[in-house]
Amino acid sequence: MAFGPGQVHKLAEFLTSDSLTAQGFFEFEGFTGDLPAKRTREFQAWVQISVGCNMSCSYCIVPATRGREVSRTPRDLVSEVERLALDGVVEVTLLGQNVNSYGRDLPRDRRITFAELLARIDAIEGIERIRYTSPHPKDMREDVIRAHAELPSLCRHIHLPLQSGSSAVLKRMRRTYTRERYLDRVAMIHEHVPDCALTTDIIVGFPGETDEDFEQTLSLADEVRYDGAFTFAFSPRRGTEAATLPDQVPHEIKIARLERLIEVIQRRAHERAQRFVGRTLEVLVEGQSRTDPTCLRGRTTHNKVVNFEGLASPGELVRVEITGATSQTLTGHESILARAAS
Repeated sequence: MAFGPGQVHKLAEFLTSDSLTAQGFFEFEGFTGDLPAKRTREFQAWVQISVGCNMSCSYCIVPATRGREVSRTPRDLVSEVERLALDGVVEVTLLGQNVNSYGRDLPRDRRITFAELLARIDAIEGIERIRYTSPHPKDMREDVIRAHAELPSLCRHIHLPLQSGSSAVLKRMRRTYTRERYLDRVAMIHEHVPDCALTTDIIVGFPGETDEDFEQTLSLADEVRYDGAFTFAFSPRRGTEAATLPDQVPHEIKIARLERLIEVIQRRAHERAQRFVGRTLEVLVEGQSRTDPTCLRGRTTHNKVVNFEGLASPGELVRVEITGATSQTLTGHESILARAAS
């Protein structure tokens, strides 16, 4: 038996029945956003804006299990975020398999762009921060990028999955963009939002990836200078086209390439993080530091984790003077002047 995400609200029925078929439980009926919410932190919430995916990446099983993209209406989304704000939420993260293609499946009289949705949520009183994940490079358009510069609550961080720096590999992955197109999007981000943090996903060892293909990925990562990245060695998933492609890369080569890529990512991320040292940044306090119980832990609008000395409580937005930086975290102390002014 199998169970689809559009049937979460019928989970109890599914578990107690001995006559249900898998087919009936892959049908899409509604959004899990309509279910009662349980949040790890009362001041942060995740809001599903769409389900499914219209892409056909050769390594991904999502379209087969979740179906075509289906968007929630702007009215429902704004209403949900308004309720969350009244409940004390200050930061929302918008979720979708490809968030920036949001709304294209809606009737014309209810259709808005992803940038317009961001603007409507930004206008909701009480919402101090908006994040989203994940966009697709083919749909990262200028209006969304400009929104990061123009909307006060939209965080200065964009996660832009690359997957490979080789156009030949991207074509086999069915990613629908080239190396050049991706770099054009990066240049547009830097033009409109110069201080924006940029993170990504990269797969090494995709079937057919040559040494030259990998060197192109390495050079692109070195050129873009990401603030961070999720890096993976390709692992075939049953039921996907990529699992059956010829020229599978040996495991030991994948691992060697992954290690080289991680070194570049971490070195560049460390260099990028130094720009924050000496600055005073707004930090949303999330709780106690995981490494030092005498310190607090929070996150900047750039999605950088900060461990700092201070007296703030979880859910507060405070000003923190940054005194140190590694590739992954910042350190500092709460601004005394900022707390005195408040």
